[in-house]
Amino acid sequence: MARYSWKGFLRLSLVSVPVQAFNAVESDDGRVALHQLHDKDHSRIRYVKVCPQHGEVSKDEIVSGYEVSKDEYVVIDPSEIEALRTPAEKAITLDNFIDPDSIDPVLFSGRSYYLMPDGEAGAKPYAVLQRAMAKQKKWGIGQAVMFNREHLVLVRPLDDLLSLAILNYSQAVRSVDDYQPGEATVSGTELQLAETLIKASTAKKFDIGRYKDEYVHKMRALIEAKIEGREIVTPPGEEEPVVVNLMDALRASVAKAGKGSAASGSAPARRAAKAAKPAKKLAASHRQVAAKKRKSS
Repeated sequence: MARYSWKGFLRLSLVSVPVQAFNAVESDDGRVALHQLHDKDHSRIRYVKVCPQHGEVSKDEIVSGYEVSKDEYVVIDPSEIEALRTPAEKAITLDNFIDPDSIDPVLFSGRSYYLMPDGEAGAKPYAVLQRAMAKQKKWGIGQAVMFNREHLVLVRPLDDLLSLAILNYSQAVRSVDDYQPGEATVSGTELQLAETLIKASTAKKFDIGRYKDEYVHKMRALIEAKIEGREIVTPPGEEEPVVVNLMDALRASVAKAGKGSAASGSAPARRAAKAAKPAKKLAASHRQVAAKKRKSS
């Protein structure tokens, strides 16, 4: 098991559960790291921490300080910061429970952790809280001082675990009123085709595991080819159909979705095939009109 990132208490009223938080995302997520090099001799560019009086310094020689006036600092030791934390600040205090669909995904900051009971004393209260939240289908909202900042957090049951996500405060999220797409006239047929396309593209059982980072594989293939002195040959992409307008695009997309799921004989597939029947005829007609306009101009 990886090293925990934070430890403290998960608190609900008078119930306190000692917990440890483990990062839910691998620190090495498989990305290909490219380094900066000097273009003349390909030496690696390095960033050196330097003291004006003593030159380069090691990490062990660096401390934190607050500037009180020009070039004058007070040194703050991590143990002094830790001593400032009160018992309340060492706890994730849940003060509200919500339905899962009542929170906007824009509030999620992208930082997630798995909470585990810290020691035998935390096992039973952890299990009670986790099972009660799972049975009620509720998520907990609270605040906690973590990583030298007070965060808004969400705690939710995930399988047999409790998962913690750090949220953005609502004040930090830009208002949707600042981003208005403007008015657009949408026909009933266009809306119906879009709805049919969505239904035909909806999986009965969603599997997030089927999505892979193909870009990383391409980058690794490029690097291996460069090492071996080979030239990378990019396979030709799928030829995109010529689409004249939105209606043609919707019909062609519905037809494509219908072909992809026709083997299942599902209702969405049948609706998709029926809705897409006039697509070829309409697309050809629009292409002819567009060609005549180009020719006349």
